[in-house]
Amino acid sequence: MTQPALNATLNGISAVLLACGYIAIRSHKIQIHKRLMISAFVVSCAFLVSYVIYHIRIRQVIHFQGQGWIRPVYFTLLTSHTILAIVIVPLILITLRRALLERFDKHRLIARWTLPLWFYVSVTGVIIYFMVYQLYAS
Repeated sequence: MTQPALNATLNGISAVLLACGYIAIRSHKIQIHKRLMISAFVVSCAFLVSYVIYHIRIRQVIHFQGQGWIRPVYFTLLTSHTILAIVIVPLILITLRRALLERFDKHRLIARWTLPLWFYVSVTGVIIYFMVYQLYAS
């Protein structure tokens, strides 16, 4: 497995864990929710470390090879993904901290924003991988 494929896999696993965590909390399965969300956090951290190592190691920019109408679609997706990937880090940390401190009223307030943004970043990471390394690979 290539490192970009590993990174996409970690993003995909994170998305699945987030979705399952959401289902668990909606079903009032608090301990399962907690385990799933902590697991999503750990997997996302593993992704971040792997992603940074990969880009330090290759020392080059990977160029998108798609042409025509797909280019603005790709760059719109990439831009939103990148901006939200930066924004989501402090949101995740604040949300997790509030839950671990059992400040659930404040946790719920921020989790309503954190979960969908985190899910979007995880899913779009997988889509970007497929677009760059599979569908439009050079």
